[in-house]
Amino acid sequence: MRTSSTIRTRRTVKRATRLSATLAAGALALSLTACGGGDDDKGDGDKADGGKEPASSVTLPKLDGESLEVAAVWTGAEQDNFKKVLAEFEKRTGVKVTFVPAQDPIINFLGSKIAGGAPPDVALLPQPGAIKQAVDKGWAKPLGAEATKELGENYSQGWQDIGKVDGKQYGVYYKAANKSLIWYNAQVFENAGAAEPKTWDELLDTAQTVYDSGVTPFSVGGADGWTLTDWFENVYLSQAGPEKYDRLAKHEIKWTDPSVKQALTTLAQVWGKKDFVAGGASGALQTEFPASVTQTFTGGDQPKAGMVYEGDFVQVNIGETEAKVGTDAKAFPFPAVGDTAPVVSGGDAAVVLKDSKAAQALATWLASPDAAEIQAKLGGFLSPNKGLDASAYPNEVQKKIAEALVAAGDDFRFDMSDQAPQAFGGTPGKGEWKTLQDFLKNPKDVAGAQAKLEADAAAAYGG
Repeated sequence: MRTSSTIRTRRTVKRATRLSATLAAGALALSLTACGGGDDDKGDGDKADGGKEPASSVTLPKLDGESLEVAAVWTGAEQDNFKKVLAEFEKRTGVKVTFVPAQDPIINFLGSKIAGGAPPDVALLPQPGAIKQAVDKGWAKPLGAEATKELGENYSQGWQDIGKVDGKQYGVYYKAANKSLIWYNAQVFENAGAAEPKTWDELLDTAQTVYDSGVTPFSVGGADGWTLTDWFENVYLSQAGPEKYDRLAKHEIKWTDPSVKQALTTLAQVWGKKDFVAGGASGALQTEFPASVTQTFTGGDQPKAGMVYEGDFVQVNIGETEAKVGTDAKAFPFPAVGDTAPVVSGGDAAVVLKDSKAAQALATWLASPDAAEIQAKLGGFLSPNKGLDASAYPNEVQKKIAEALVAAGDDFRFDMSDQAPQAFGGTPGKGEWKTLQDFLKNPKDVAGAQAKLEADAAAAYGG
């Protein structure tokens, strides 16, 4: 949410310090408070979300009669919201766009489509390493002049660079994520007399307080291995520091390193504590990410869990319940395990697989503030596009997260597993996903988890 063994994470890994400070001191050190693409001479009618069309910030060609297929792994509300962005593109250009649901890992899905002679025109790839792999296989096409120009106007250099391979621009990071949030049921916290923690020790104390009130502290979507990698990355970044994070991401240090032992031991303080995880380890391993969220915000003041860890996109799943962000559902930054609270980012990049005017126009569109604005207003979405007015976000926390992300410029740490070869960091039932699922089941076996992680990493990275 992965990738050639020769990926060089210098394109993806940036300093986290300034972003951590910005978020921890401002945007995220608060409880969520709810707050409540444009026309040109080539487009007409209302916006896809039903509102009045604003002025256009991007020029797109008229391509009546052209058609495109766009593939992404998004489902549910996330897919529905993206389709509204595609609908506006259709209106402005005359291109007929078909959304193709993809399976994760998307690289395998694309490989099957390409082998069958029917690749999509554009794919949204959720890993920097997947872009590299698509280029290495000869699938991806460089962005054209218009898309590159739009990208250069609206993105910091760091977000441009993670879409480059060998100096050429291939990806538009349309969607970003802040993966350093813990969401909580406000009624549960109020009933328990629990406070938002700022450190890991305080998080453990808060969890105990919630447990003592009669509610299981944590919901964990262990059926989706990527959620477990995100837990690990936040602990490791804060505890081991950004330099070691960078080195582990590139497999310059082994997973048998003492820093990994320390992080896994820390994780076991939550994963291995009796009754701290909803359904226990076996229940968590049968709980997919969406359910891990919804079960935290349903059931009145006796939900299955009081807290759930994941990124800003959790809001999409909260929207499937009766809970309201800012009143019933609130969040705090992932607590500092070491000296500094961690900030881990992720993202999804649009990559052209079949070069055409229509495909390049879509890449240009997705690099524009107009496209980002449509999905931003719908919630559960974060854009690194600095041309997007933050007032488009539907609640205060989303706005503040976005402002901090853009203000940080190049200073962020990208999701570690997204930088790894896909066989290690991005395949269900294999590599890091599988080993962390096994560790969730048996968190006492730190040494065994380390040995398995290192063996799989060595094979995937090529030694």
